[in-house]
Amino acid sequence: MEKGTKKTGKEKKEIKKDEKDLKIEELTNLVKRVQADFENFKKQQEKEKSEFCKYASAEVIKKLLPLLDSFQLALKSDNNPEEFKKGVELIYSQFWQILEAEGLRPIECAGKKLDPFCHEVLLQEESDKPEDTVIEELQKGYMLKDGVLRPAKVKISKKKEVKEK
Repeated sequence: MEKGTKKTGKEKKEIKKDEKDLKIEELTNLVKRVQADFENFKKQQEKEKSEFCKYASAEVIKKLLPLLDSFQLALKSDNNPEEFKKGVELIYSQFWQILEAEGLRPIECAGKKLDPFCHEVLLQEESDKPEDTVIEELQKGYMLKDGVLRPAKVKISKKKEVKEK
């Protein structure tokens, strides 16, 4: 071996240090690229979500346009109360059909046991019915698909107090 080809311990450490620095730089660049890709992905997802919401509302509005037409017809017949009433009933029916098609359904209340997820208690009244039974629906509640959109506002029964003699 030649005398100049052998590397000293110091030179070996410098080579290892250079290799480490290169590896650190390579990994740092990789992290920066991944981070930039992730930021671009987030921006793309937000844009797609925004577009989806815009077009989803357009679909609902398109379904409601026949109601607008029906309102215009009903308002033209305002001098005939019977025709006006029939027009409003037709509009109500059309509106309800559209909402049902979108997954809306009423929450059944009367005579049911209190369900805190579906019912909001506004009043309690002494009654012969079992305790926590819905005795009156004060405002209708609705489910949208599998979730509660608006809880029903109800009056429930409570035990009659026994008076001592």
